[in-house]
Amino acid sequence: MYTATVITISDRAANGIYEDKSGPMIAELLKEQGYQVLDRIIIPDEKNRIKSALIDLCDKGIHLIVTTGGTGFAPRDITPEATKEVIERETPGIAEYMRQKSMEITPRGMLSRGVAGIRGTSLIINLPGSPKGATENLGFILPHLGHGLDMLNGVKE
Repeated sequence: MYTATVITISDRAANGIYEDKSGPMIAELLKEQGYQVLDRIIIPDEKNRIKSALIDLCDKGIHLIVTTGGTGFAPRDITPEATKEVIERETPGIAEYMRQKSMEITPRGMLSRGVAGIRGTSLIINLPGSPKGATENLGFILPHLGHGLDMLNGVKE
């Protein structure tokens, strides 16, 4: 069983102005697929806070870290930039596939800037902030992540 943590990145949710709806939905999808969700974290759109949280979770050996929020065009949407500064190896196919499948639903899927990558034995994936976008995107990739995590953690060569 692989471990997972969900990070909601939102100024409004971190300040109690907005109820985090994406984080709980993502955690539930992960649990349904057999992941042990250890935590759900809410942090503001601050690059250093995002980087620190990602590094800390990777250092703890969390297998899958899923972020939601901060992948759009707003000035404070900096999740992909923070993630790129933390990962050691990018996994562009994951983000490309999510965008491709999203564009089958809405052309606005092209506007998501999320990235995915590896740090140590952890896989980090950025999802959109909206509950619909986050769950759809996770649903596209979730059935295929186990194989990658197996290879990353030495279960399969």
